[in-house]
Amino acid sequence: MHKPLAQYLDRPVTTPRAATPSTSSSPSPVTSAPATAPAPGSPGRFGSLGPVGLVLAGGISVQFGAALAVTLMPRAGALGVVTLRLLVAAIVLLVVCRPRLRGHSRADWGTVVVFGVAMAGMNGLFYQAAARIPLGPAVTLEVLGPLALSVLASRSAINFVWAALALAGVFLLGGGSFDSLDPVGVGFALSAGVMWAAYIVFSARTGRRFPQADGLALAMAVGALLFLPLGIVESGSKLVVPTTFALGAGVALLSSVLPYTLELLALRRLPASTFAVLMSLEPALAATAGFLILGQDLTALQAMAIVLVIAASMGAVRTQVARSKAPLPEAHP
Repeated sequence: MHKPLAQYLDRPVTTPRAATPSTSSSPSPVTSAPATAPAPGSPGRFGSLGPVGLVLAGGISVQFGAALAVTLMPRAGALGVVTLRLLVAAIVLLVVCRPRLRGHSRADWGTVVVFGVAMAGMNGLFYQAAARIPLGPAVTLEVLGPLALSVLASRSAINFVWAALALAGVFLLGGGSFDSLDPVGVGFALSAGVMWAAYIVFSARTGRRFPQADGLALAMAVGALLFLPLGIVESGSKLVVPTTFALGAGVALLSSVLPYTLELLALRRLPASTFAVLMSLEPALAATAGFLILGQDLTALQAMAIVLVIAASMGAVRTQVARSKAPLPEAHP
């Protein structure tokens, strides 16, 4: 899932899809960049396509993981799939990051708990949407949450143009109304977008309060604990069926662990602004995954709607980048 996050362009990206690197003692490949690493935005050893390719690979992994999750839902239900994804991802991140539990204030723990709740809500609501409407429209509607947050956080009038463009895309997505899409699924997708926006805010706060990826690992554990009872109630013993658990582990690896690693490696050599623009392509990647794996076709209007929302997201990010790079007025004596 992804992220057109204007407010992240001047700080490390610490979303669940792009956490800060783990501590240097971690055996994970997502350790801090060495002192000799190229500066962000420089071509680096693999050329300009290297980090961009990593980001795109991460986005493809996420959306194909979501498609795999949809195929798993008849076995374990939407809540069961979310439980397996969060649980396996939490175990992997806790083992890799080995977060320190002592020395944190009550405010630190409150922040990471809210971050975990937002993460769990975002995933749960999105999978409920994906069970009812195609992946492309689901991700397109969900991405409106971060886009709205970006527009509201900015004081630039041009961002309201991008918001209007996105709303036009949403109008087209429903063909003038949402009769063509399950309204319950639409509601879940929009709610997931609201949770995504909240999750972005608390991801940034968690990143400032916890070193490296410790906060992410702890928040993932909170989300897994919250969803475990729901998954047990809905799916019960189905969760421990070897085939179901293995598929759930595959969803966790494709949708969480692998993208985190690829995007963290990319962010060593890629500006966060470019990263955010690439994240805006997720609706198109989701539509592609839905078509290839689930046979979900899009109408011409729905395809145009996705293009409009992608353009709005890219425009909002680019506007914020231009504002952040504008020279400050000189002080006069």
